[in-house]
Amino acid sequence: MAFSSLSSNKLMIRQISYKSFDNGHNNKLILDRCNNFYRRTKNTHHVNNIAAHAPTCLFSTTAPSIESASNATHEVATPSSSDGTITNNCNKKKNKKNQNTTTYPPPPDASTFPSWSYSPRPFFHFELLHQSTKSAARVGRIHTPHGTIDTPGYVAVATNAALKGVDIRDADTVGQQLIFCNTYHLLLQPGTDVVESAGGLHNFMNRKSGPLITDSGGFQVFSLAYGSVHEELSTGGELKRRGGGEKKGSLHVTGGKGGKPSVQVTEEGAIFRSYRDGKSFLLTPESTVQAQKSFGADIIIPLDELPPYHIDRNVLVNSVERTHRWEARSLQEHLKDVKDQAMYCVIHGGLDRELRQKSLDYLTSLPFDGYAIGGSLGKNSKELMELLEWMMPMLNEEKNGVNRRNKPRHLLGIADEPSILGAVKLGVDTMDSCYPTRLSRHGTLLSREGKIHIKSGKYSRQYGIPIDPECSCSTCQQYDRSYLWHLFKAKEPVFMTLATIHNLQYMNDLMAEQRQLILENKI
Repeated sequence: MAFSSLSSNKLMIRQISYKSFDNGHNNKLILDRCNNFYRRTKNTHHVNNIAAHAPTCLFSTTAPSIESASNATHEVATPSSSDGTITNNCNKKKNKKNQNTTTYPPPPDASTFPSWSYSPRPFFHFELLHQSTKSAARVGRIHTPHGTIDTPGYVAVATNAALKGVDIRDADTVGQQLIFCNTYHLLLQPGTDVVESAGGLHNFMNRKSGPLITDSGGFQVFSLAYGSVHEELSTGGELKRRGGGEKKGSLHVTGGKGGKPSVQVTEEGAIFRSYRDGKSFLLTPESTVQAQKSFGADIIIPLDELPPYHIDRNVLVNSVERTHRWEARSLQEHLKDVKDQAMYCVIHGGLDRELRQKSLDYLTSLPFDGYAIGGSLGKNSKELMELLEWMMPMLNEEKNGVNRRNKPRHLLGIADEPSILGAVKLGVDTMDSCYPTRLSRHGTLLSREGKIHIKSGKYSRQYGIPIDPECSCSTCQQYDRSYLWHLFKAKEPVFMTLATIHNLQYMNDLMAEQRQLILENKI
């Protein structure tokens, strides 16, 4: 067994290469070697790259657990049982009668966090400017170390620290304030060490005067198991189960090649395979926070477990409880070295109102700096709006000494226009989605007249007519629909740039119009 330590990286993600394992008699020897290696390289900021002959079940997900493994079997656990326990799945066929179960304690109480963590942050706060007299809509400002965010506001998604098709300067020109980067993708390429050595994402992207937000990577990891939200909904949750033998409603889904799990969920974190080279990674609450510390975004997100829409309630209950434990661990890691970063919690519970209430009450009692609304948000806009109509009033309450109104609310992954208009009326402050930029790449342009599908031949002779006559973007000022139709049909790369600039301008104009209407108490 060969081991190596990459001391240049400050993460606790361990990369595991799975190889064949011939017999179970070598388990103790392997564990002893793991223990010796861990004692020699005991540093929680190092990445351990382990090429192991042992099966997955021999490794727990942090080095301390490896150290204790020789005294007590500590396998990677897979399917959750309905009673809230995790079942040992190693050598399942041979040892069904001897399986171990572990019952996990409840997440830490709010009183266990340091008193100073509940004090206002000098580098981050939400300023309420106006509360509509007609609805729950509000206008405010989020103050961050790298600039102000006017709310309600749209958040553009720069998956790999880049907006597809446009330069960040183009986004700045159209008024894009907050930009969302994905930790999962940045972990795999270029890696945290490269970004940190550059001085963080703001320097790496050369966006030193614009705020950034990064997620935990959990959304992309769990999408490996269930497919995209659209795929999971459209297949009734069956897409990634085909050939895997998992029952509908299970949270631990087989979606990998050859029947191997694409994602394995343990109490410690989630093990997943890189889409780039197939190598396995472990994502934990601590490691994702350490990654986001390296990236240096203004707002960071704790690790959460994203269950699919189609799920048994007992499994959902276990998922919410695990998410609370993970988010508390993420927060504890964050508070060790805040680094002028704000952390939002992620409220879960799917469409189950009892679980949503439980999640909201628990997470808002902790010293998070803002509230993100995540998890399954329904199969359509109607279900989303019904959930928000019920839930958002609770974020205006003061409970246990916490005034929830004083913190920003972010809606994760939802930014189509009907949902935006509905969410704004209910008091949502920011919302992110790649929807507008994805539309532009596929030839759909947003306008005050409605969507324009530019590939249609009816636009081929619309000379002198911009996409949107009221739009001030450079695309609308310089090009007409006929020329854009030609660029799209000819598959010219410049079309993506021109279309994306326009759609970003449209989204920011839409939000500015919403803010003005709120100030005038018209919505």
